[in-house]
Amino acid sequence: MNNYHICVRGHLDERWFDWFDGLTLAVTDDGMTLITGRGLDQAALHAMLNRIRDLGLELISVQQVKAE
Repeated sequence: MNNYHICVRGHLDERWFDWFDGLTLAVTDDGMTLITGRGLDQAALHAMLNRIRDLGLELISVQQVKAE
């Protein structure tokens, strides 16, 4: 299992939190939202990417990060 930072365009507010249950959302100064998933396997990562697509969000990047 891995940790990922998924960046999408736009600031997502608390109304979006239910769609990303168990993940951390943080807005950035440059108009993006960083979604952090900890301990995701490949199936969970693909499910998250499908959810982002289905919600019509613009995916900017996906980065695997080392566990803290």
